[in-house]
Amino acid sequence: MILLVAGEGKRLRPYTSDRPKCMVEIDGFSLLSRQLEVLKAEGLDNIIMIGGYKANMLKKYGFRIKINSRYFETNMVWSLFSAEEELEGDIIVSYGDIVYSRKILQSLLGSSADIAVTIDKDWEGYWRQRNEDPLKDAETLKLCKDGTISEIGQKPKSLNEIDGQYMGLIKLSSKGVNLLKKLFHDSVNKGDLRGKNVESSYMTDLLQGIIDSGQPIESVPINGGWVEVDTVKDKNAIVTLERLKKIKDSHEI
Repeated sequence: MILLVAGEGKRLRPYTSDRPKCMVEIDGFSLLSRQLEVLKAEGLDNIIMIGGYKANMLKKYGFRIKINSRYFETNMVWSLFSAEEELEGDIIVSYGDIVYSRKILQSLLGSSADIAVTIDKDWEGYWRQRNEDPLKDAETLKLCKDGTISEIGQKPKSLNEIDGQYMGLIKLSSKGVNLLKKLFHDSVNKGDLRGKNVESSYMTDLLQGIIDSGQPIESVPINGGWVEVDTVKDKNAIVTLERLKKIKDSHEI
């Protein structure tokens, strides 16, 4: 299990002035501690944290920590490959600014695909509570008839381009890991990933690159049951607190 927790969380200031984004607290509990409880409830305790901003604060959790020393000028892909030696076998990769239910985790663990991504089919109502315009901060995600993803992570022009919303939760088999490694190193050698500087690439750029190469990525559809905290508005929103309570109540962790 790899947790990407290097982020500074500039849109969450002043709450991130003294801590990493993943350690911002809501109702007395940090996002990271909430996610760790879900992972623990499902028996996932071999966890590696990839830190960056104020990474020393992560030591209190007692897990192994790898460092993206360039966290302030790089993005998710670079953070993930800061721990490349740990990318072996079956792995789950998760962003640090999300919290999800045990049911969602179980659904992802149940996938036998080489690369599987959870997508929220019921995203629109949640996004409308976070933004007046649901297309703000949303990304395209188009599905094929067989449930594999054909497009992910682009800027949508309409709701019709969104069959579900990417959460930041991925499962990889050993083959899936090797596919990501090959694409990453090919992109570094070439000098770009889908026309973008590799250091500033998002995880969705890496996933779209896999799709473009002809390799399928399976969607694991879910309906709500998770939160993303990206801004001060998210942190203070009633919907965030309500959804976090439902997550906790759903498995009594």
